[in-house]
Amino acid sequence: MIPFKDDNPTRHFPVVTIALITANLAVFIFEVLSPSDHQRIAYAYGAIPHAILTFDELQPMHPFLTIFTSMFMHGGLLHLGSNMLFLWIFGNNIEDRLGYVKFVIFYLLCGIVAAYAHAFANPESTVPMIGASGAVSGILGAYILQFPHAKIHTLVFFFFFIQVVRLPAIIVIGFWIGIQVLNGVISQGSSSHGGIAWFAHIGGFIFGMLMIKSFIKNRSRRLFD
Repeated sequence: MIPFKDDNPTRHFPVVTIALITANLAVFIFEVLSPSDHQRIAYAYGAIPHAILTFDELQPMHPFLTIFTSMFMHGGLLHLGSNMLFLWIFGNNIEDRLGYVKFVIFYLLCGIVAAYAHAFANPESTVPMIGASGAVSGILGAYILQFPHAKIHTLVFFFFFIQVVRLPAIIVIGFWIGIQVLNGVISQGSSSHGGIAWFAHIGGFIFGMLMIKSFIKNRSRRLFD
């Protein structure tokens, strides 16, 4: 299933969501145009599990700071496009609920927790993690609690046929997190780990679910009004 829009209107223009998407696009263009090869950039500014757990400075900047830089880096157009599509579909409604400032804080915290979830699952790894998917996963966790019955326009594949259906968010996002958990379990039982940080997705998602109500409870209306 591939979601591409929702029927969940917002009251305010999604300034932060658009700014985050723009920032990710700008960093990706920088990566592509940089004279340095992509692998060197990833190792310099990606979140390396062993480094962020031990503060072993393998990179030119402090390991903790690489958690933030890694959130805006991507490995290719498909990686970037899928993350930004999910951020656009689900992020604007969470921004609408939280307000501009708290949405930024919430997004970054989800990314931090996601990075450490991946690190604790792979503590000896020196392979850098890059991508916004951990932070975006937190947005999905918040969305599934706040708007479980919102209708999501989704591409569903039946062998060679593609059908557009409107499904409740709880089904679309529930299916997505189920895939993450299944692959996370399989990856831990395998000697060769793939290129996807499954536990970053799981960690960010759980944190988003657990913290969204707290953020909304303490929200000030003055952030918008």
